[in-house]
Amino acid sequence: MDVLGNFKDLFLDVWKEGISGINISEIIIALSIFIFFLFLRGIFSKFVIKRLEKYVSKTTNKFDNSLVSSMEGPAKFFPIVLGFFVSTSYLSVEHGAIELINRSLITILIFWTFHQIIGPLSVVIKSVGGLLSKDLVNWIIKAIKVLILILGAAAVLELWGIKIGPIIAGLGLFGVAVALGAQDLFKNLISGILVLVERRFQVGDWIFVEGVIEGTVESIGFRSTVVRRFDKSLATIPNFQFAENAVINNSLTTNRRINWVIGLEYRTTSDQLKKIKDEIEQYIKNSELFSKTGDTFLNVKIEQFAASSIDIRLICFTKTKHYLEWMSVKDTLAIAIKTIVEKNKASFAFPSTSIYVEKN
Repeated sequence: MDVLGNFKDLFLDVWKEGISGINISEIIIALSIFIFFLFLRGIFSKFVIKRLEKYVSKTTNKFDNSLVSSMEGPAKFFPIVLGFFVSTSYLSVEHGAIELINRSLITILIFWTFHQIIGPLSVVIKSVGGLLSKDLVNWIIKAIKVLILILGAAAVLELWGIKIGPIIAGLGLFGVAVALGAQDLFKNLISGILVLVERRFQVGDWIFVEGVIEGTVESIGFRSTVVRRFDKSLATIPNFQFAENAVINNSLTTNRRINWVIGLEYRTTSDQLKKIKDEIEQYIKNSELFSKTGDTFLNVKIEQFAASSIDIRLICFTKTKHYLEWMSVKDTLAIAIKTIVEKNKASFAFPSTSIYVEKN
């Protein structure tokens, strides 16, 4: 009986002393409270957030969709922070370390919320448009998110007594050394910012830089731009190439031009020349495929008497700016011109040489 009595006393003593002086009952209560908040988190995630997502999906406003989606993480983290705070308040222990953990969790929650809310704000900024391009807005958003993460990490470190001043000073000296050896990196970074501010091109544009690249822009990064060439290969071009060279943005073309020289044989008569020229011009004027506005012009004129032909210069503009449609219009126009020339019993010239043999 003494053994059982001693065991009972020891058991009660351990139960009372618990872990690090914390009563086992208090630990069980704290764990129960924390588990309860985890249960509430599951219910909140399953019902409240899902219902919000279903509701905002019915609206045409993209801001509320982005807001609900981005705030899902912090909303699920909030019950954990609150549950830990409530559960630890029941523990009879010195609150130094516990308070630091609570402050750290709240700090993480605050900065995480700021980090996530930047996304929905970017949707509003992009919808306003006009002042900033979408790619430049994306750059700014990324920079702000990185800054928030750095400030959040610094705040948590300060709570735990880690001074960030010496760290920043050391990073500053390190940054100077890196800057001296990474001049090309900063050169490309500044060039990329200039490209976005000046709106030389955006993602999806068809660009041409003579001697460098031609293709469709897929992404604009801090150091380089990714361009998909027309053979479907992927090229990564340093941004300074776009700042130092002329960039032709074919996507901003309003109308595509057709500029041809039509060479006719020298035996073509003056009447045939006039009829051919007038009929080509009339065909273009009557066709719905070509632009006849004040910004474009139509020219069908005799240009010169060349070595082997009488040349007619044809300049006109199509209504479409898309490459494949432009090629189709050129094909239709070429067949029409050939029909007109054949109808007037004339022929196209080709380079030829006449040889005269002299007999003694």
